[in-house]
Amino acid sequence: MVSSTTTPTPRALAPAAAPVRRTRPFALPEMRWAAAALALFLLGLAAQQLGAPAWLWWALYLACYLTGGWEPGLAGLQALREKTLDVDLLMVVAAIGAAAIGQVMDGGLLIVIFATSGALEALATARTEDSVRGLLDLAPDTATRLTADGDEQTVQATDLEVGDVILVRPGDRIAADGGVVHGASEVDQATITGEPLPADKTVGDEVFAGTLNGTGALRVRVDRRAEDSVVARIAGLVEEASRTKAKTQLFIEKVEQRYSLGMVAATLAVFVVPLLFGDALRTALLRAMTFMIVASPCAVVLATMPPLLAAIANAGRHGVLVKSAVVMEQLGTTTRVAFDKTGTLTRGTPELADILSLPGSPFTDEQILRLAAGAEHPSEHPLAAAVVRAARLRNLSLPTADEFATQPGRGVSALVDDHFIQVGSPAALLDTMAQHTTAVAAAETLQQSGRTAVVVLCEQHPVAVLGIADQVRPEAATTIAAVAELTGATPVLLTGDNRATALRLAEQVGITDVRAGLLPDGKVTAVRELESQGARVTMVGDGINDAPALAAAHTGIAMGRAGSDLTLQTADAVVVRDDLGTIPAVIALSRRARRVVVANLVIAATFITVLVTWDLVGHLPLPLGVAGHEGSTVIVGLNGLRLLRNSAWKRAAATTR
Repeated sequence: MVSSTTTPTPRALAPAAAPVRRTRPFALPEMRWAAAALALFLLGLAAQQLGAPAWLWWALYLACYLTGGWEPGLAGLQALREKTLDVDLLMVVAAIGAAAIGQVMDGGLLIVIFATSGALEALATARTEDSVRGLLDLAPDTATRLTADGDEQTVQATDLEVGDVILVRPGDRIAADGGVVHGASEVDQATITGEPLPADKTVGDEVFAGTLNGTGALRVRVDRRAEDSVVARIAGLVEEASRTKAKTQLFIEKVEQRYSLGMVAATLAVFVVPLLFGDALRTALLRAMTFMIVASPCAVVLATMPPLLAAIANAGRHGVLVKSAVVMEQLGTTTRVAFDKTGTLTRGTPELADILSLPGSPFTDEQILRLAAGAEHPSEHPLAAAVVRAARLRNLSLPTADEFATQPGRGVSALVDDHFIQVGSPAALLDTMAQHTTAVAAAETLQQSGRTAVVVLCEQHPVAVLGIADQVRPEAATTIAAVAELTGATPVLLTGDNRATALRLAEQVGITDVRAGLLPDGKVTAVRELESQGARVTMVGDGINDAPALAAAHTGIAMGRAGSDLTLQTADAVVVRDDLGTIPAVIALSRRARRVVVANLVIAATFITVLVTWDLVGHLPLPLGVAGHEGSTVIVGLNGLRLLRNSAWKRAAATTR
């Protein structure tokens, strides 16, 4: 273990990671056009309801058509040029058709819905790109390169070549992937591996660009150029997964091509065939427009959206932010859940778990803890903080530490109550003490059980070994059991931590499939392997190292409180309050929303079938057609809004207990 001295701590010295430059919503043209369309629609609706002249509210609605409809209309025409017909163009045509027969307000509502949907999608894409750029900013722009003569040169990190040696001072971020050739320190590499504690680094150990050096100075031989570093590969994996991940769509969008072609062909037939048999132009046009209104998929779209949006709002009230209706729909199709360990199933904060007094020790457990805490008190190392915190929880008074000193990669020493106390790494403090086999055995036992072992020496003789562990969230075991029951498959543990620690955690929470020691690309490989076996994987994580797997998975869920910017933007949903129990609940809520969607689609399809048949076989009056069309929309909308009630969440949560 390594602790800091009176030298400024890494936290004080380290340059803060560059803040993510977020795209402002109204910097996007799509957001501006959608907002303008919504404002014009609301003004037109107000003017219509207040009895203003018809020309005024017509003008406002038509302006709404223009501002909100030109972009999806243009996109639809471009798709048409590629010999495809999408629902955006169909909705614009339906809106124009509605205006042509006097239903200008209905058409305006369709325009606003589709413009807003496109704007939100553009914002989500921009925010993800912002976060990828922020990740790349973790690696410093410059590095201190050492020449063959030992001189220092400040160079751009992108100019470093394989074989160069760089100097990494205490508190600096490491500029390149490489191996330590001189020095010792502890390095916080949670951004890469997700490990909760800084890793001790000495000669021969590997370090990564973008990770934070501790209290010692390191000389690092560059093994990879900047574009090939692990942090650059993480950014590349996120971009690749976002680009190649199959575009998930709502049910109605999956059949939009055939439905759109069929509806256009049928509308033309309804218009042309009667003309060929002698019908008047106005009569044929009116019948065709009526057909377009009653057959248009807007009722089906609205039948799909309200229950999903209601479920999103309900989940949000209970601490889960689901980013879109598409995500809410696909959460319910989850068949396997993969969990990260540190910060997800655990709190990510080390705590003292064991005090193993060694034979011959003159101290009690409390005395050992008091002496160790006194020696560690000047340090800000996470392990030192765990020891001090444990002493304070036991209401122990902390003695003053005199002659405090630290050695990077070894530990700390101090004079406490007239005793020379050393606290640190067993490998460092016991390496030349072959006679201390009992202490070595105790340390190995703790390490094999997944603990981090810290040895305490008094007058250079070991008196105890402390076991420090990350604390499992109290709701982790019940969440794992609920997820397993809900999906019918045991969850998977994907972690960058060592296998012994991972197995101990897995045994505590009830996971049998453990994959440990994974770098970010290893987690992506594991997710893709599961999906190649037919599973629809939901990945749950919190760190930058989880972001590529979150992007590659069918659905990604981030833990919100400690989640990095990249993770929160990449994830499809965010557990805002870090309550693991909400994960099975939101999956169950999604499944219920999908059932409501199916019921709504049956209702909408029934109305459409009846109204279309009436229009084709007999003569459906336009007002009655519009009333039937709007009536079906109201019915399915109210049915979907039932998912807003708290009872819907309680019922979903109850199914996971």
